[in-house]
Amino acid sequence: MRGRRVKVLSYAVIGYMLLAFGWWSVLLYTKNQDAFLAKSNSLQYKLAAEGRIRTEGDFLKTPEYQELASRYTQQKYMIFGEGAFIVISLLAGMYMVSQSLRKEMQMARQQRNFLLSITHELKSPIASIRLVLETFLKREGLPRGQVENLSRNAIKEADRLHKLVSDLLLAARMQRTLQLNREAVSVPALLDEALQKMRADHPGIRCSLEAHDSVPVGHYDPFALKTVFLNLLENAVKYSAPPAEILVTLHSSKDNIIIDIADRGFGVPRGERSNIFRKFYRIGNEDTRETKGAGLGLYIVAEIIKAHNGKVEVLDHPGGGSIFQVSLPLQED
Repeated sequence: MRGRRVKVLSYAVIGYMLLAFGWWSVLLYTKNQDAFLAKSNSLQYKLAAEGRIRTEGDFLKTPEYQELASRYTQQKYMIFGEGAFIVISLLAGMYMVSQSLRKEMQMARQQRNFLLSITHELKSPIASIRLVLETFLKREGLPRGQVENLSRNAIKEADRLHKLVSDLLLAARMQRTLQLNREAVSVPALLDEALQKMRADHPGIRCSLEAHDSVPVGHYDPFALKTVFLNLLENAVKYSAPPAEILVTLHSSKDNIIIDIADRGFGVPRGERSNIFRKFYRIGNEDTRETKGAGLGLYIVAEIIKAHNGKVEVLDHPGGGSIFQVSLPLQED
């Protein structure tokens, strides 16, 4: 609301300046024209009194009138030029104010969403771990099966906290620079590892890998690339109705390895496809959102792929859902 008020006030001030300058330009042009006519008439009377001219045509051909008319034309163009420059400057200022306020409001909204999401992401696992520990303290002699179940839940929540902290540290590192440790990597093997982890973390999901041809070995950072695959797979599970269905297809061209991670989830609106890779950005209202996350996963994906000189984009899935397509160059640039 405050941003909108500032925006309206800024537009009002710039609009007033445009109107004031327009009125000033008209007055200046009129005064310049009146001055030219007065000087022209005075010059004409003077030349007629000296007997140098007899008709209007004679007057218009005199050097004195030609010089006067030339100065008037220069002043007229100067007024038009300065007027156009100031108008363009004011319009450019209006555009810059608009863009600045839009970015400021966007940043404020992202910051608010981040604070809300990070609060929830920290509070929920901490509360779960605390509940498990309190249960162990208050209830002695729990059956072994219940102890194991509670312990697994606590470990799961601790892993969730660890991933969140790791993502925050990785995102902070990316703001400065991301150093890649490249080595020969088998992308199919790396994808298979990521899929196995997803099956272990999310029992019941249906995920498979199809390699359309023999994919050559590329030189990438294996840890960074596995982070990309895990984040994209986690994203597919998160935004799909259970049980999630994920199909990973893999093929190569002369210059690139192409990985398609397709889901049958809720999909990504076309207008949001460029926004979802921004840091802390999440679709929808943070107050009513049910899905977990801090808006860092896809940002990390985009930055890692960018560091590999690759490309990631969102495509429509013919059967509903989304396809996240990653393109990785086979040769180092």
